Amino acid sequence: MRVGVLALQGDFAEHLAMLEKLGAEAVPVRLPEDLEGLDGLILPGGESTTIGQLAERWGLVEPLRAFGSEKAVWGTCAGAILLSRDAGRKQPLLGLMDIRVARNAFGRQVASFEADLAVPDLGETPFRAVFIRAPSIEEVWGQARVLARLPDGRIVAAREGRLLATAFHPELTGDDRFHRYFLEMAAPPDGSKPG
Repeated sequence: MRVGVLALQGDFAEHLAMLEKLGAEAVPVRLPEDLEGLDGLILPGGESTTIGQLAERWGLVEPLRAFGSEKAVWGTCAGAILLSRDAGRKQPLLGLMDIRVARNAFGRQVASFEADLAVPDLGETPFRAVFIRAPSIEEVWGQARVLARLPDGRIVAAREGRLLATAFHPELTGDDRFHRYFLEMAAPPDGSKPG
């Protein structure tokens, strides 16, 4: 499989390394033509406003929207904000997923934390999630569904068809289950050879 990682800003290198470890062809995406032939795309953590502005500058916003309307896209942290329809402020968004997010919902970087999450889609073993200046998913509607919540009830992972949003950073752990889950989402539905 060929999976791209938006490589404009943020922690894209960690996603590329995790994909390669799982046997996927990992492709840094910086220009619209880099999307050609990909089976899926990861929007990494970083600074969502900066990533959005760079995507606008490099003519990527509309190609990313078009890609996400047909193929699998996963947004982690800032990437989840970019996927959302509403981030509570004016900034570039792809508006692909029926979720509303709250930026920096848990405070500044010094308030970063880890938590064990029950994620039934990944099996019985809890997923140890790393939250760094993380958003929370305030609301899901339409076809979107909740995948995981913190013990206090705040939504931190959701899925809508072939779109996935996580408020945390699975690429910063040794647990590859979310990346495997995304590769399954990105696989062509007809069983044909990916790519």
